[in-house]
Formats: sequence, structure tokens, C-alpha cells
Amino acid sequence: MAYNEGMDLKKKAMLVYERLVEAYGEPVWRTPLPPMDEVVSTILSQATSDTNRDRGFDALKERFENWEAVRDAPVEEVIEAITPAGLANQKGPRIQAVLREITELRGELNIDFLKEYSHDEAIEWLTQFKGIGVKTASIVLQFSLGIPAFPVDTHVHRVTGRLGLRPEKMNAEKSHPYLEDLFPPETYYVGHLNIIRHGREVCKARNPRCEDCVLSDLCDYYATLDDA
Repeated sequence: MAYNEGMDLKKKAMLVYERLVEAYGEPVWRTPLPPMDEVVSTILSQATSDTNRDRGFDALKERFENWEAVRDAPVEEVIEAITPAGLANQKGPRIQAVLREITELRGELNIDFLKEYSHDEAIEWLTQFKGIGVKTASIVLQFSLGIPAFPVDTHVHRVTGRLGLRPEKMNAEKSHPYLEDLFPPETYYVGHLNIIRHGREVCKARNPRCEDCVLSDLCDYYATLDDA
């Protein structure tokens, strides 16, 4: 039986976190990228796999000496370089536009200054650019700037919704601050990565493997199957 609506959601969130740590350990993502690199990498990650993102990013870094060169290059060359990442015709101009706007605001392509900002200030600064939403900004904060944030991708949104950790109809953008309030900041890094893994391997969009799930007794979705 799943926890009912009267259960303290913060307690439930910690139980979810602890169960997933028991199942998957405490993962470490790739070596942290410099903040500007992470901005570009995360834009490339939109609507593609991690593998294709990395192929596009590596090709871009190999072809161009620095981000200034990417900014100033003919757009066709940028599009050609990032083709492995998918949607290159959209992502190429988007990346160049962000690089140009940052240069106009800061006089250089360096956003290390954001490390001194609060979470909300850094999110607000990054999301002023078209193509950088709350998810992209949150990834840059958590994985590059050292500012705790809880990125909500499609897997995190699906899993937390099925578990009943967030309101059922809450969209991904509104889920960011909601889940950041629900989980302690020190759990964001591992919790985010483990929920993504759980969503990919067990709590899949289609045909979730509920029989293999270590969270089934905490899950509102599973309770509805049990009651059916």
C-alpha cells in the first residue's frame, strides 16, 4: 500500500532517496565542466541522448579553438560540427545567440561570476537567454557552479509524479522549486542522478517494471494498480 496523502512528503522524499541509494549507490557524474562549457553542453543535450550530446560537444571543441571562435564562426560551420547532437539547425543558431548575448552583457565569455550569486539570482540571470530554461540553468548550477539545484528532466518529472512527490498536474518548470523545497540540498546531486537512472531502467514511460521496483510500497501509481 502506498503512503496516503496525509503522510509527510518530506519524510517520503527521504525514504525514496535512501532506497535509491541502497539500490544504485552514490553516483558521480562526469568530471565537472567549466560553466560556459556546461551551458553549451546542456543546450546540445536538449532532445537527444547523452552519447549524441557528447559527440556534438566534442566535435565542436575539436573544430573551434574557443567559444569566441564558435560565436564568430559562420553558422553553417557550427551546425555541421554539432550535427551528431541532433536538431543542429536549431541548436547552432541558439548557441551562437547565447554566446553573443553573454558577450554583450559581460564583455567576455566567462560566467564564473555566477558562483557568487544565490540560487535564485543565478537562475534568473541564466534564464534571460532564449534557449536556456530552468532545467538547463539548474544543470549548470548543480554540476558546474557548485550551487545546489534540482534539475527536472522528463525522467525526474515522471518518477516524482508517479510516486506522488509532487502534484499530479504540476509541470516540469514549476516542479523545480517544489522539489528543491522537498529534498534537502545535500541530496540534490545523488538524488537527481538516481531518479534519472530509476526512470530509465525501472520506472519507464511505457511498461514500467513495477514488480522490480524498490519504491513500489511508496508509490501512488502502483497503489492504483493494486486497487484495480
